[in-house]
Amino acid sequence: MDIQSELAGSFKGELDVTDSVREFYSHDASLFELKPEVVGFPKDSKDLQAAVQFVNKHKKKFPELNITPRSRGTDMSGAAIGDSILLDVSKHMNKLLAVSKVEATVQPGMMYRDFEAETLKKGSLLPSYPASRELASVGGMVSNNSGGEKSLEYGKTDNFVTQLKVVLADGNEYVIKPLTRTQLIKKMSQKDFEGKLYKETFELLEEHYDEIQAAAPHVTKDSTGYHLWNVWNRETGIFDLTKLFVGAQGTLGLISEATVNLVPHKPHSGLLVLFLRDIDDLGELIPAVLKHKPATFESFDDQTLLLSIKFMPSFLKMLGLKKFIHLLFSLIPDGLQLLHGVPKLVLMVEFNAETEDEVRKKVHALHQELQKKRARYEINGFEETPSEHASEKFWVMRRNSFQLLRSKVKDKHTAPFIDDFVVPPQHLSVFLPKLRKIIKKYRLFATIAGHMGDGNFHVIPLMKIEDPKERAKLEPAMKEVNNLVIKYGGSVSGEHNDGMVRGPWLEAMYGKKVLGYMKEIKKLYDPDNIFNPHKKTDASWGFSFSHIREKF
Repeated sequence: MDIQSELAGSFKGELDVTDSVREFYSHDASLFELKPEVVGFPKDSKDLQAAVQFVNKHKKKFPELNITPRSRGTDMSGAAIGDSILLDVSKHMNKLLAVSKVEATVQPGMMYRDFEAETLKKGSLLPSYPASRELASVGGMVSNNSGGEKSLEYGKTDNFVTQLKVVLADGNEYVIKPLTRTQLIKKMSQKDFEGKLYKETFELLEEHYDEIQAAAPHVTKDSTGYHLWNVWNRETGIFDLTKLFVGAQGTLGLISEATVNLVPHKPHSGLLVLFLRDIDDLGELIPAVLKHKPATFESFDDQTLLLSIKFMPSFLKMLGLKKFIHLLFSLIPDGLQLLHGVPKLVLMVEFNAETEDEVRKKVHALHQELQKKRARYEINGFEETPSEHASEKFWVMRRNSFQLLRSKVKDKHTAPFIDDFVVPPQHLSVFLPKLRKIIKKYRLFATIAGHMGDGNFHVIPLMKIEDPKERAKLEPAMKEVNNLVIKYGGSVSGEHNDGMVRGPWLEAMYGKKVLGYMKEIKKLYDPDNIFNPHKKTDASWGFSFSHIREKF
């Protein structure tokens, strides 16, 4: 079937089938490769609707037809690639439609950095941005239920989305937002596709209410499965379908617009940095830090630190000459710190406030308390950086470690397959040595960085994936790590979501029955599986493994 010529009659945006474009869109930031038949650049929601209607019309005769939405392609789980029609919303659907101090409405393709520049003019912020804030889009944040360094204080993207416009499987656009019980009853009485969705979703959630509520992961952040437990709340009487679509990775419908709440931007920030020579007492240290209510509590390991030093010239291109020179001079105290030995973990505790003096007091108060137990916590040293300018060197290393790995280590490539688990912080002192043991067992060179206050870690192994012996490590290593995470009551994904890499492990996390409810939801909203197949609940390791990239 010539999709380009057949779809062109109803699709106003560009449609591209050139080999170079299809090759470019066959990859995102994940391990996987799926080459689309055609890449479309929708002008607006009408184009999204046209694409769905086109697939519906021809699906019976051409069952392989499907649609994968994409924006900036920074997804690390393989959710932004597909083998049929790929729709890139970043070219045209990238406008900020409205913004105030408390709320913004935006199209999915707008880059977060451009969005933030506009919200900051109002003195406000969407605080759930990921580490890839300079590259990611707002739509990608919504689709992945992204979080990042500020999630400790504010939570993730699902806390901020108040309304979505979504193109559903019947090819029409709908507005979804929280409904009261009375509004829900009215929706369910509709004799149409929308009414059917509300009625059958409610019936499923109500019938299995206690079981579904009990299935919610007991961690502070999670991006796995569909968050059924957040949709219907008996106590408040609120029914909120945005909780279903945020984090769905385009598997239930196509998001055409999002309205989000904003928070006031606190203009001043600073860090207390701790250099740990051991992690035996993390379980006690973390609560001691959290008692001071930091805005952010981040970490990176010795491998990340040494890589940053080794590839220091790379930061010249990232930062520019002036900032790079400042970085070099600011790192001198840390070079002296290394005389005491390379720390196993560098902890970054950030405080925000209205004035720099207030930040300074918060940083110093924590320093004074921890100094008294320095020996107990095996802290090599501290560094107070009570301003954003002074803190920059640590954020440069923390935020850019993944990009360094991707671009600078020869013959090996980043393999994000155990990259986003969450373990309750009280278990970390026991969990992390066991994790390192697994990494050592499979002879993986890997950096470990994470959101310490949430127990959310990003482990990025470097591997020569082209080598069959290396590829053979993926499944058993992933299985051991995921089983360890689940054993300690964690989640296999805190931020990066399921896609092709973690979708096959949802049964291990939730069990057959609860995963079955999620699959019922997928079938209800996408009966012909036209939206982003082989991701999340219908992912299989056989399919995913057969589509690991052969060339990097």
